[in-house]
Amino acid sequence: DLPREVFAVDPTSICQTPNTEVLYRCRKCRRALFRSSSILSHTEGSGPTAFAHKRITDSAQLCGDGREKCTSYFTEPVQWMEPALLGVMEGQLLCPKCTSKLGSFSWRGEQCSCGRWVTPAFQIHKSRVDEVRTLPVGNFQAAKT
Repeated sequence: DLPREVFAVDPTSICQTPNTEVLYRCRKCRRALFRSSSILSHTEGSGPTAFAHKRITDSAQLCGDGREKCTSYFTEPVQWMEPALLGVMEGQLLCPKCTSKLGSFSWRGEQCSCGRWVTPAFQIHKSRVDEVRTLPVGNFQAAKT
């Protein structure tokens, strides 16, 4: 059993999101999954050379500008992940509403696309979620007609 403090608050359980935070939703069903405050930062790895065990060819190393960008978000565990995490070391992260695959988790860690090893890893693919930013409401005045 994991203590409740381990899990970040599920964004659907709070009515308002602070204006400065970005909300991430499932691309398929639009269910709120996590906030920008739940994303764990990591220093960028050495790119394709970090994947020496996968035998990357010279042509693959020449693609792009030499700097691999991260294709996933690594987050702290969120409350909706709890049923998937208990009792297993690794597995898939599925949307709690539509069950589409969002990413994976491993308590041992996983390698980011940039080459950095992240432990423990709760990896959500950027292509599976949408960023929702709140627009600041300025000082709007009623138009005089």
